[in-house]
Amino acid sequence: MQENRKATFRPMFRLFNYLKNYKGLLIFASASSIIHKMFDLMPPIMVGWSVDVLNKESPNWLIAMSGNDLFMQAVLISLFFVLIFGLESLTEWMLKNGFLKLAQRVQHDLRMDAYRKMQEREISYFESNRTGNLIAMLNDDINQLERFLNDNVNQILQLITLFAFSGLALFGVDFWMAIIGIIPIPLIVWGSFIYQRIISPKYKRIREAVGELSSRLENNISGIAVIKSFTAEKFEEKRVADASLEYKQANYAAIKYNSLYTPTIRMLIALGLAGGILLGSWYILEDMDKISVGDIALYALMLQRLLWPVTRMGAIFDEFERAKASARRIFTLMDTPSEVTEKANAIDFGKAAGEITFNNVSFYYTEGIPVLKTLNEKLEAGKTIGIAGQTGGGKTTLIKLLLRLYDVKEGAILLDNHNIKDLSFHCLRSNIALVSQDVYLFHGTILENISYGMNFSEEAIISACRKAQLHDFIISLPKGYDTIVGERGIKLSGGQRQRISIARAILKDAPILILDEATSSVDTETERAIQENIYQLVAGKTALIIAHRLSTIRHADKILVLKEGEIIESGTHDTLLEQKGLYAELWNVQTGIVFKEENT
Repeated sequence: MQENRKATFRPMFRLFNYLKNYKGLLIFASASSIIHKMFDLMPPIMVGWSVDVLNKESPNWLIAMSGNDLFMQAVLISLFFVLIFGLESLTEWMLKNGFLKLAQRVQHDLRMDAYRKMQEREISYFESNRTGNLIAMLNDDINQLERFLNDNVNQILQLITLFAFSGLALFGVDFWMAIIGIIPIPLIVWGSFIYQRIISPKYKRIREAVGELSSRLENNISGIAVIKSFTAEKFEEKRVADASLEYKQANYAAIKYNSLYTPTIRMLIALGLAGGILLGSWYILEDMDKISVGDIALYALMLQRLLWPVTRMGAIFDEFERAKASARRIFTLMDTPSEVTEKANAIDFGKAAGEITFNNVSFYYTEGIPVLKTLNEKLEAGKTIGIAGQTGGGKTTLIKLLLRLYDVKEGAILLDNHNIKDLSFHCLRSNIALVSQDVYLFHGTILENISYGMNFSEEAIISACRKAQLHDFIISLPKGYDTIVGERGIKLSGGQRQRISIARAILKDAPILILDEATSSVDTETERAIQENIYQLVAGKTALIIAHRLSTIRHADKILVLKEGEIIESGTHDTLLEQKGLYAELWNVQTGIVFKEENT
């Protein structure tokens, strides 16, 4: 949690701490930036020398090198110009190349680190955060940090170098002229800190608004079929407009201060520059022999070089605050530990036999509202277990706990007498194949989706598809197994997507098979065909079959009936019918016996 506080309250410290991994490249780019700025500030000095040569007041070092030959002095200064501009161009290439490489490496590595961390997060994190907001974090926020490293770090370094180098040059001309010229700087810096304090929350609001807008657009595009079916286009258009308006207003709130910053600073700069030149002119007109005409030229040019870039401080602070807001979101994600973690010495025993034990398992999503209550049950390896009950009884939650998508609040779940918390995620989840009622397919071909994350021969994939009653449909398509399914499988029907999911689970050939409403989206004929094969599919495996259609589990070795998080009935289909409890009641409703009795 300490790291989490660092990310929240000191996000830029956390970012620069992350840059330690790129120390060599950062030093190279930073040194190139500083040296480049020093060369960039040489022309005003050389202009001052040139003016003094034309006024026959050449610097002593120049006389020492070329004697009193004014033309030779002019030649030397010209050669210095060429040399300085050459070195300036070289160091500019070095700094740009350095910062570009740094920004690209950091954005790639940081994006991957953030993505890996996001994948490690518990499932509740994704359930409580909108998809668009998470995508904005991995895209927009990372890109904002890339822009900061690419441009703003260089600008900050050059601004510091500018202050140091030009300050020495100005005080070398005359102390009081320098004081008058730089009087606006403390006011500008103080104003910049005030500006930063005002603008910071405004950019935080912008980041939140863009995340909300991304979420709204992502939801609407994904749910376009529902929107059209309910003729809700105007309603959703208003919701997008509201989110977009909030983003616009958040930007307006920042723009109001940003647009005022630069003109205010410019007027302060003009006062300092005018005052310094006036004092220098007085020195020369009064023949005080304090400065030369070349010194006035140097002073004016250097002060302009010093003060005008200060007007960029507003833009620099702008980008700094944007980067700060993005860094806070990224590093808060990276520094917050997952609620479901793998032990350092986690066990990986390979293929499981498939015995599952629930010991006093209790669980809740919201404290005080139990979903499962002191569940005790032993499921023998190789047996088929049906799980039935009314909606909200805790059936799907049981599966989430077995997969460790959530951790139990009390008790323990054992796999082959090992607490699943002691197992590696790979060991646990590679031993379980899941067919969920909510099928998710990735954009790609049917073949890629069936063999997702696995490497199998074409013969094995076709065999799995035959068992899932899918092969005949696939070969009827023009491109067969190479048919693109579309994003989330949008080009396929619900039943076709369900059968791909079943084929995927069959191909995995895990010792534990979970079918969570596996036939809920298929037609009656396909359901009958799958039910005929289901006991061939689960042969030799521990199978957990969750079903509202009780005909799917009537031949199971044992059926568990859940109600309000408790197992209230347990036994075979025939035994449960004889008990005339909840299972018998559900069976009678589904088979129409209740309606027959009422009609008679």
